[in-house]
Amino acid sequence: MNKKTIKFFSGIIFLIAVAVSTVSCGIPNKTVQRQMKLEEGVTNPLTIEELQDAIKKYSNRVQEQQLAMSQIGMWYRLLGTRYVDNKMYGEALKCFQEAIKYYPNNQNLYYYVGLCGGYMSHTALDYGGTGSHEQKYNYLKLSEEAYLRAIQIDERYTNAMYGLAVLYVFELDESEKAIPYLEKLLTIDTRHIDAMFVLARAYYQNLEFDKAVEMYDKIISTTKAQDKIADAENNKKTVLEASYGK
Repeated sequence: MNKKTIKFFSGIIFLIAVAVSTVSCGIPNKTVQRQMKLEEGVTNPLTIEELQDAIKKYSNRVQEQQLAMSQIGMWYRLLGTRYVDNKMYGEALKCFQEAIKYYPNNQNLYYYVGLCGGYMSHTALDYGGTGSHEQKYNYLKLSEEAYLRAIQIDERYTNAMYGLAVLYVFELDESEKAIPYLEKLLTIDTRHIDAMFVLARAYYQNLEFDKAVEMYDKIISTTKAQDKIADAENNKKTVLEASYGK
C-alpha cells in the first residue's frame, strides 16, 4: 500500500474516531447534561417561555447529533469502498457492517457485504486440517443473505441480482435458484452480456439445453466483442454435444 493510501486511511479513521467520541454512549449522561447546560444556558426551565426555549435549544442539539451519526455512516461506507479498491475485503466487510448500523435500509451497503462475503469465502481455508468447511459456508450464506436483503429493498437492483446468481451457479451449486433472478435482470438490462453467460450456464447445469443454446445465440447476436463471441460459440458447441448424448 502506498503512502498516499495509508495517509488517506489514517485521516478517515481519525475523523471517525473524533465523531464517535462526540456522540458515544460511553460518555456518562450526567457529564453530557452538564456540558449541554453550560453551552445552551438551560438549567431548570419552568415557565412556558423557558420550556419553549429549552425545547428549541435541545432540538438543535439533536439535529447536530443526527448529522454527526449520518456522517459516521458515510465515512464507514467510503472507507469500506477504499478497502474494496485495494482488495482488502476483510477490512471492507467490517466497515460495511458498521455503516449498516447507521443506514439499515441502504441496498448498496448490503450489496457490498455480499461482494465481500463471497471473496472472503475463498480465504476461509481449513488451516487446522479438520476437514470442516464451516467458515467458508458461513461466508457464502452471509453473501446470499446480504444480496437477498439488497433485492428486498430494491427489487430492480441488477447488481445484487447478478452477484446472487453468480453465487448460486459457481459457489453454492444451486443454479436453479439463479435462473429467475437472471431472467428478471435481463428484462431490466437487456444487454447484460455477463448475465447472459451465467444464465446460459445455469440452463446447462439444469439440463435445459435448448434454452442454453438460445442464450448463447443471443450473446453472439448482441455483442461485438470477439472474445465474448468466441466463448459463446465454444460453450454452445459443448451444450450441443451434451444434448446429443442425452
